[in-house]
Amino acid sequence: MVTVRGTVATSPRHLHAEAGAPITSFRLVTNDRRRARRSGPTAPDGPSNWFTVMAFDELALSAAACIARGDPLVVAGRLCVRDWEGEQLGVTVEIEAEAIGHDLTWGRSEFTRRTEGLDLAGVRGAEPRPLSGTPEAAERQGHSIGTGP
Repeated sequence: MVTVRGTVATSPRHLHAEAGAPITSFRLVTNDRRRARRSGPTAPDGPSNWFTVMAFDELALSAAACIARGDPLVVAGRLCVRDWEGEQLGVTVEIEAEAIGHDLTWGRSEFTRRTEGLDLAGVRGAEPRPLSGTPEAAERQGHSIGTGP
């Protein structure tokens, strides 16, 4: 397992595999930007690392609806290094994501619980109704919230 902080470098690409399972992929770039203490000047950048992030099933649906090029992310998953050849030889580093989230160091994000059975594939900005704070409102939306003792 690895955890990587970076910036989405390409627009997410969403498709369905032959078996019908949703897949979303995008390129993530990490920069080794160093700062001197909290608000000091930025030191010279280190090398950039590029990863292809692959999300499957429900994570793929949510990623397709919520992630855009330029977003700062934290990605956790399984690291896969694959050799390839064409005109030249090369190596691709992939992360099979198990969790993806916005990096809150750079901004704010609002979580909306996925509604069961909702297909967000290819619908950028589509959001299920947010869960309201009162038990009555939650029940109207088909959820149950315990009111406590």
